[in-house]
Amino acid sequence: MTFNPDAKIDSSKVSKRGRNTAIGVGAGGGLALILALVGPLLGVDLSGLAPLFEGGQSQQVTEEDLSHCDTGADANENVECRMVGAATSLDDYWKGVFARSSNVPDYVTPGFIVFESSTSSGCGMASAATGPFYCPSDGSIYLDTGFFDQLRTQFGASGGPLAEMYVVAHEWGHHIQNVLGTMNNLNLRESGPTSDSVRLELQADCYGGAWANAASTQPDGSGTTFLKPITQQQIADALNAASVIGDDRIQEASGGQVNPHQWTHGSSEQRQKWFLKGFEGGPGVCNTFGPNVDL
Repeated sequence: MTFNPDAKIDSSKVSKRGRNTAIGVGAGGGLALILALVGPLLGVDLSGLAPLFEGGQSQQVTEEDLSHCDTGADANENVECRMVGAATSLDDYWKGVFARSSNVPDYVTPGFIVFESSTSSGCGMASAATGPFYCPSDGSIYLDTGFFDQLRTQFGASGGPLAEMYVVAHEWGHHIQNVLGTMNNLNLRESGPTSDSVRLELQADCYGGAWANAASTQPDGSGTTFLKPITQQQIADALNAASVIGDDRIQEASGGQVNPHQWTHGSSEQRQKWFLKGFEGGPGVCNTFGPNVDL
């Protein structure tokens, strides 16, 4: 999707952390075990982060300014500003959804941290290797924008602005699940095509699709819509991104056989289906946890 150049975006919605510097302090080897336990709860493999703790190192964080990201033109030119634009649009969209809904908790804006190399989170260390994720413990999204290059080069995605923003919208969907209490009492240690883990991921895809359809009608404070009308090519790019990170495609790409019993995020077909379902029907059709739901 393309931002209207005059649209106003809010740089306070996103924090940027610079490349971290290692500092020698004591860090127990038991952190590797913690990563192994936390990863399945998040639906991501954090085991690759264990080497970051070898030798007893912690990280010094540097904060960088994104105040130069204040218009849609900036979002069209720069990927970090595009993250600011996506966050501004997503935040306004979900505030509106909650305001129009009854019997829901108060909406809370998530944290959104873009970083380079690695950074700490309420769920442990984050790095480019983990991919984007949402941490329920601190209510924040973590993303290394280098992941978008990975989508194209490693996963074979077609790319494009909406494909990038779909990734953000999906993680924002996890925040909505956290606010609504959807994450409570789920068994995220089990895998499989109908597991709670897959249902959670497909619902986040559906929420992302709901936002994408509404995004081009949302105005900023001055009445300028954040985004121009979505094109068929942009929809195709988003569906392509959903497809290449389906569990079956990832299993095939790694040289293994497709094994549905190991799925934690859903197949390519499922992920595309639920993005389109949300796009066409809005967030009200995104109940993936019903007993008779056809996933």
